[in-house]
Amino acid sequence: MAPELKRKKILVVDDELDIRIFLCNLLGNCGYEPIEAGDKDMGMQMAVREKPALIILDVTMPKETGIQMYRELKEHEDLENIPVIMVSTIDKKTFAYYQKFQGTPRQKGLPDPGAYLEKPLEAEELIELVRTLTKPDACHFSGDTE
Repeated sequence: MAPELKRKKILVVDDELDIRIFLCNLLGNCGYEPIEAGDKDMGMQMAVREKPALIILDVTMPKETGIQMYRELKEHEDLENIPVIMVSTIDKKTFAYYQKFQGTPRQKGLPDPGAYLEKPLEAEELIELVRTLTKPDACHFSGDTE
């Protein structure tokens, strides 16, 4: 008897409830287990507790930004390898400037996110990125015979 396939957890961190509902419904309908948080603090707690396969993170949230959360994720020993899709209403070029403005320490070698998408999100593009960034062959398994 084959073991039941476990659905991959995807953490959605966005302050906009309608975006979280849209993303959680989309991810659930595509075979993932969505979990959600409305701010950076809850997002970090969920990431530590749940160890998701991927995080979809809003750049511009009140109080502490998604960039600050991204920095914390990449500096956290248990979370640094989780791929992140950054989403925002600001374009990618402005995002790069925003990172500098927020004081993101580039000298520490902070890696770029797995992807950057502008809102409004295209469902097909997002799901394709989620599939690409959570593929099993991207993981390193011990004992491979190939």
